[in-house]
Amino acid sequence: MLAAAETVRRPTYDDRVPRWIDMDQLVNLRDVGGTPTTDGGEIVPGRLLRSDNLQDLTPADVDALLQLGVTDVVDLRSDYEVEMEGPGPLSRTDVVHHQHSFFREWREGVGEDKTSESPEAAQAVEERPEAVPDEALPWVDLEPSVEAENRVTSVYLSYLHDRPDSVLAGLRAVADADGAALVHCAAGKDRTGTLVALALTLAGAEREAVVADYAASSERAQQILDRLLASDTYNANLRDRPLSSHLSHPETMRAFLEHVEDAYGGVEPMLARIGWTPEDTARLRAKLRG
Repeated sequence: MLAAAETVRRPTYDDRVPRWIDMDQLVNLRDVGGTPTTDGGEIVPGRLLRSDNLQDLTPADVDALLQLGVTDVVDLRSDYEVEMEGPGPLSRTDVVHHQHSFFREWREGVGEDKTSESPEAAQAVEERPEAVPDEALPWVDLEPSVEAENRVTSVYLSYLHDRPDSVLAGLRAVADADGAALVHCAAGKDRTGTLVALALTLAGAEREAVVADYAASSERAQQILDRLLASDTYNANLRDRPLSSHLSHPETMRAFLEHVEDAYGGVEPMLARIGWTPEDTARLRAKLRG
């Protein structure tokens, strides 16, 4: 029997959907397992987690994530955010980190080698604007490169237009993770919400279940904002914005998925235009469906 000082804290689940996981620091951590699929099944728990920033995890948080089987982290923050925040505690473990910015950032030499990209992706690189480093933040009011009636939907579509390479790489990292993949950005709701919605849709999740998973972040909006305001990286940009501007409205994700359906015939045909393959889909489905 362990002495009190040796007791290992076990992560606690909420078995409902969304499956919230309580941590000392993370406030927007949940397992998408249990999400219903169109064929009457569900996404297997313990395969794909999503969260806010991993920057200030406690030792107990690190232990809990390892107990949950996390082997891969898909970090969607910009290069600027990563540089400003520095390495997080989980980087000192054997967890594999995949950093794929969803912003087109200016860096000398970045984007010059397009030989590995599809023609559609290469054209997007030529067309998309580049953000100078201190604008590569999620709430800087850059003009989206894709127009849609819903302003936030425009931002999500712009991720695909601006960084198709990162979108594909992020999805493949989820599919190929040895254990659980954890996707995060800063708040864990916009960039993370977009990639997770794509992954769930490819795995056959019901559309309204994908929308509900996205919208669940609003339940933790104040806690998410409080965490980010404590960081020098985000404070100046966030402190004058109302809480209402940080909510994940279901109509935003619904409009995103409907736009993809109307414009491309669905998520898979859209991703195929930038290099996604049927083999990629098969691996992702096997990962999330078992």
